[in-house]
Amino acid sequence: MTNHSKDSSSKSEQTFQAPKNFIVPFILLSLRDINCHGYKILQQLMDFGFSTIDQGNLYRMLRQLEKDTLVKSEWDTSEAGPAKRIYSLTEAGEQYLKTCVYSLEHYQSILDQFFSVYTNMFTFPQHSKKKDEEKEN
Repeated sequence: MTNHSKDSSSKSEQTFQAPKNFIVPFILLSLRDINCHGYKILQQLMDFGFSTIDQGNLYRMLRQLEKDTLVKSEWDTSEAGPAKRIYSLTEAGEQYLKTCVYSLEHYQSILDQFFSVYTNMFTFPQHSKKKDEEKEN
């Protein structure tokens, strides 16, 4: 049985939980034109709308992406303080990103169709509203 109070909660109260690998294309896109530290990637992901990213999980993903040769990293010792890793996109990462773009475009098309059907189910055609108004007059 569903809880109707949950169903009626506002859109702003709902939290988007993306599939685990959904974040990978966003990480790769963040690295496409600029090499950056993990913290900067985290900030960019938050700008994309990922509000619940655990920093530890991000670094584990970056290490896995590096093992998969989609990104590479180097130690940056140019700034004061401890050395930091700078991540960059590899050629394989660029190709994987292009594959993701194709898949996401297809997925977007499916979602557009879904929302079109959904919207049509819950909205009345404009011409029937006009006919109803004319009948009342």
